Amino acid sequence: MSEKKSPPEHLLQRGSWGSKFAFVLAAAGSAIGLGNVWKFPYITGVYGGGAFVFVYLFSVLLVGLPLLIAEILLGKSAHRDPVGTFIVLSPKGKKYWQLVGWMGVVSGFVILSFYSVVAGWALSYVFRSIFEPFSGLPPEKIDHLFVELTSSPGIEIIWHFIFMFFTVGIVIGGVKKGLEKWSKILMPLLFGIILFLDLYAATTKGFVTGLTFLFKPDFTKLTPDAILQALGHSFFTLSLGMGAMITYGSYLKDEEDIVVPAVSVAVLDTLIALLAGMAIFPIVFTFGLKPSAGPGLVFRTLPVVFAKLHFGMVISFLFFTLLTFAALTSAISLLEVVVAFFVDELGWDRKIVTPVVGFLIFLLGVPSAIWDSFFDFVDWLSTNIFLPVGGFFIALFTAFVLEEKLKKIHFARYPEYLYRGWNFTVGWISPVLVAIMILNRFGILKLIFSSPFLRKLLGVE
Repeated sequence: MSEKKSPPEHLLQRGSWGSKFAFVLAAAGSAIGLGNVWKFPYITGVYGGGAFVFVYLFSVLLVGLPLLIAEILLGKSAHRDPVGTFIVLSPKGKKYWQLVGWMGVVSGFVILSFYSVVAGWALSYVFRSIFEPFSGLPPEKIDHLFVELTSSPGIEIIWHFIFMFFTVGIVIGGVKKGLEKWSKILMPLLFGIILFLDLYAATTKGFVTGLTFLFKPDFTKLTPDAILQALGHSFFTLSLGMGAMITYGSYLKDEEDIVVPAVSVAVLDTLIALLAGMAIFPIVFTFGLKPSAGPGLVFRTLPVVFAKLHFGMVISFLFFTLLTFAALTSAISLLEVVVAFFVDELGWDRKIVTPVVGFLIFLLGVPSAIWDSFFDFVDWLSTNIFLPVGGFFIALFTAFVLEEKLKKIHFARYPEYLYRGWNFTVGWISPVLVAIMILNRFGILKLIFSSPFLRKLLGVE
């Protein structure tokens, strides 16, 4: 047997989280993003409220949490970036699994390019709330402000650049001085702002109606499409399939537990989404607006409401600051995935590679700011290909390829049945549900169920 080689010096000196709490804050920050504050409220509105929330929570248990544990486990086992993780953990002669890691790195690069454009919208609204408040403006003018922003590529690119500048400034500091330090600052601020907005929402006349809509299930409104949307969102909201949790898990110390932190991250991510709904829907119902306003709910509908509120300028400022902070905590994890690859695999200096990669991501985001069709394409590519396919193969690798002994190490302090249940879920339930999600995204599922043969077999007229 050949002697095992020592890892390169730069890998021995890669950083680690100062504590388990620091990891939970950073990983929760990665998961908590625009999807929680922007997307979750509007898709909940579109798909009927409480029943959708119920299915979403159930999906987090069956898909989100098991895969979250799997990604953290892989990163902690290898202490490497996503590509390096699959190189280290793949059986001899099966290095093709590293393609899954490559997909994560490419996902982080592509997603951040257009994600930063949307985050730039939120950042621009923070400054507008201070210097050009919505108060006193007619609804038509407020609605048109967003149209003006998104039809002015030069302005979008400036805000996109500013947001990427902040993101690079955090990631360049490394694990302790960058990711951990700023997670400890941004996450408490994020929680504080959303709790303040919830307290304000509790004073509105639509508070009870909003909570009823959000938490009281009406399963008559639940459609197959709503179920699939809830399944998909439970997967994407936890930053799965893009290598972020593998990367963050790689900075955990060997003695750290992974199960409780993973559960904590899933709970915090879900809690923020629900708290965002509790802040938004009471205001929506107070002013007789439709909760199914769609993607424009945050940037076109709510500013009209803020203009009518007492202290509307303050509420508007806090809300869009919340949105920006949520975007920033996710953006730094996406950039870290790409930077970690160059640092771990090529041995490049973080202080050099971070601004270079950040600038390249900024350049890729420019077409998204100029052309809606390009924005839609990279969004579609990430949502329908990179993330679900990456998550699918991560689940299969963890359940059927990774050494049993290596997996059991991380569950040693827990009962055997917990490990068995997790391994079965990751190996069978999660991949099947993710596969169904992929088939639905491409319209294949509808095609299958509309076939005359299947309808006859099922006795459907």
